[in-house]
Amino acid sequence: MKYSFTIILLMGVLTAGIPLSAQKAVQKPPSIGGSFLLVNPDARSSGVGDATTGLVPDANSLFSNAAKIIFAGDWGVSASYSPWMWELNNNKSNMAYVSGYKTWNGSEGIGFSMKYFNYGAVTFRDDNGTVLQDYNPREFAVDGAYAKKLGKHMSLAVSIRYIRSQLGQGSYNNLQQKPASAVAGDISYYYQNSKDKLDFGNRYCFGVSITNIGTKLQYTDDNTRKSFLPMNLRIGGGYTFVHTADHEFTLSLDINKLLVPTPPLYALDSNGIETNQILKGKDPNRGVVNAIFSSFGDAPGGFHEELREFTIGSGIEYAYRQALFLRAGYFYEHPDKGYRQHFSAGVGVRVSNLSLDIAYQVPTGESLVQKRTLKFSLVYNIGGTRDEPIQQ
Repeated sequence: MKYSFTIILLMGVLTAGIPLSAQKAVQKPPSIGGSFLLVNPDARSSGVGDATTGLVPDANSLFSNAAKIIFAGDWGVSASYSPWMWELNNNKSNMAYVSGYKTWNGSEGIGFSMKYFNYGAVTFRDDNGTVLQDYNPREFAVDGAYAKKLGKHMSLAVSIRYIRSQLGQGSYNNLQQKPASAVAGDISYYYQNSKDKLDFGNRYCFGVSITNIGTKLQYTDDNTRKSFLPMNLRIGGGYTFVHTADHEFTLSLDINKLLVPTPPLYALDSNGIETNQILKGKDPNRGVVNAIFSSFGDAPGGFHEELREFTIGSGIEYAYRQALFLRAGYFYEHPDKGYRQHFSAGVGVRVSNLSLDIAYQVPTGESLVQKRTLKFSLVYNIGGTRDEPIQQ
């Protein structure tokens, strides 16, 4: 069967775990399902290279570290939209995200969010080019979170998530495709404080989160072929300096590592086709808990390959009177592990408690699934670090 370019991009998810033809053994990125869960919907943090942890908390903090909402203020809501990969699919693919939170007593909070991905129309054709059917791949996730303050400067949060992934239908490689569902959870920690007594005090923070810990996705009728969710470890932080009534600069840095099995190197037969014999590495068919802990030492290329599985996002935000924001950043992923690399720029305006943020990302790598991207976010927030100095 012949597929449109969009469905080709999705096949890597649909066929996770299916042996591929190869002329030589090469390093491969981890195979996952529900990869849309890794996409940052927030335009503000997208403008600083997806370095989300170090920015001042708001409703969009639920995406990367729900523990931040304790410091975000009394309550807030956000809505984000992106015409996703419009260059590839005639503006028919898009991403939408809504979130909100409420805190009370200055020590507890709850949050909710929903992300929706629409990949546009996909046309299925037979070998003669005859149209068989049109299909609309889409995915969504619904989250709930609870956060608790631990002392004056730190907090902890747990989240639960329902995921629905509908990427294909019909038969592929003699396997019947079907929608997949999963349940997952997050756990996150966040700390923030201020340094010196210059004007409002220079803010610094760091956080750790492990997200998408949950059941596997089964896209086919074969019970032996299941895909891990993109279980992810994020460690990040930020530092705000100058921090006067008129000017403020914030540096932000995030490091991520997928907590899923690295594909091993398989032996090749006389025709150059991969067999089931593992030459180096570990069998990827393992349990969720085992996968999390073994993901730091299962790469067939050893320690050097493990290092290549870390991604880095970094950026800087400038604020003028907390009303105008300018941002720039860079995101890096090793070429052997997905090749997602892009520069980003962003601008934001704030009037009273309402903020509008726009981000533009320009890829520098050669990943097929990465094109120029625009993101828009509208945030309404009451209280929080932007409105009041951090208390020592």
